[in-house]
Amino acid sequence: MSPDDAPAAAAPLPRSPEMMSVHDTALLVVDVQTRLVNLIAGHERIVWSIRRLLDGAKILGVRTAATEQYPKGLGGTVEELAARLPPPRDKLAFSCGVCGDIFAEWQASGIFKVLVVGIETHVCVQQTVLDLLAHGFRTFVAVDATGSRYSIDSETALRRMDSAGATLTTTESALFEWCRVAGTPEFKQISRMVQEKPPAEHAE
Repeated sequence: MSPDDAPAAAAPLPRSPEMMSVHDTALLVVDVQTRLVNLIAGHERIVWSIRRLLDGAKILGVRTAATEQYPKGLGGTVEELAARLPPPRDKLAFSCGVCGDIFAEWQASGIFKVLVVGIETHVCVQQTVLDLLAHGFRTFVAVDATGSRYSIDSETALRRMDSAGATLTTTESALFEWCRVAGTPEFKQISRMVQEKPPAEHAE
């Protein structure tokens, strides 16, 4: 067969709308605050996972936002995350839906997918996710970057969000989904990040 007879390369499959991209997705960090976080089961790993998502978002250009529930009583965002975030929005309502300017700005920029992380899974995270779904956002939840004081609350909330139409994922899956391809300088940074060892978790 001559080179002229070789079959043409097939076009790649179009990217699935089920996946996030750096162009259409933002990261929302919900209420990871100093006076609450230590009460959350597995909080060391949750904060570690959120920190990696924030570092990945900076590398890849993913927009981020954060909220704080009654910071006067529950304190500010934990320092490790606050240093990587824009100023958080205060709220008294459990759902971040009250911070409508965040989502209006994202929509105006072509962002219609939101990856939600934070605490507590069954209160502020769940109510936020349900409001985002109702408003037309495609909503993702990183299950290893959310938590509650008690596992039954977290597990039930994840099932409820899943049944309502949210997509459950993990930190590492989200990072590689944003990255999309290997061989880039960004991929090399993400690859090093996912090789980090998780923090030791203290027994309850």
